[in-house]
Amino acid sequence: MSESTFKLTYATMFNPPEELHTRFEEVLGEVKSRLGQEHGMIINGKEHFASEKFEDRSPSNTDQVLGLFQKGTAQDANDAIAAARSAFPTWSGMPWQERVRLLRKAADIMDQRTIEIGAVLALEVGKNRMEALGDIAETADLIRYSCYQMEKNEGYIVEMGRDPLVGYSATNVSALRPYGVWLVISPFNFRPLDRRAFWCCPGGWQHDRHQTSH
Repeated sequence: MSESTFKLTYATMFNPPEELHTRFEEVLGEVKSRLGQEHGMIINGKEHFASEKFEDRSPSNTDQVLGLFQKGTAQDANDAIAAARSAFPTWSGMPWQERVRLLRKAADIMDQRTIEIGAVLALEVGKNRMEALGDIAETADLIRYSCYQMEKNEGYIVEMGRDPLVGYSATNVSALRPYGVWLVISPFNFRPLDRRAFWCCPGGWQHDRHQTSH
């Protein structure tokens, strides 16, 4: 079986083609060559840098510095929440079909970068390579499943039963409504990506904007 025909899942990860290991080693080398760089916090689509920093080290090799990261302040958190709130009207007002399109595009990008993201995940979280790759593949599948459910249920806008009121015509409609901004702090090492998809995709149909941290 070649890498191009291999479907990576948690069920098939125990017998991958040799080409997958070869490619992973190549990409892992590229990722390691970039270790130790400084990374800003992404707030409202832009990098922000703090006065205090911290080193992130690999849990599987604590001598290995993965990068230098920002120690965010309460103000940084407030800025991130404010950015999410400012984007809320656009996202919540977007037709659900367009949100489906955008999320499917995100899943396609994850497919294209599965090995690269998996290599980063293996170093930062300490997973073995197949667990890391399985996390990425499952996240993309979870996004697509959420899209499928949204289409199957036609946006979850459903006409309910009519009230039997004499002299009146009463209708009821069940529809997803916006809840606003959610802050989710998830475990850093237990399937860190698909936990985000688990919250962001179904929640996204409810017109939410999410800020995540770990």
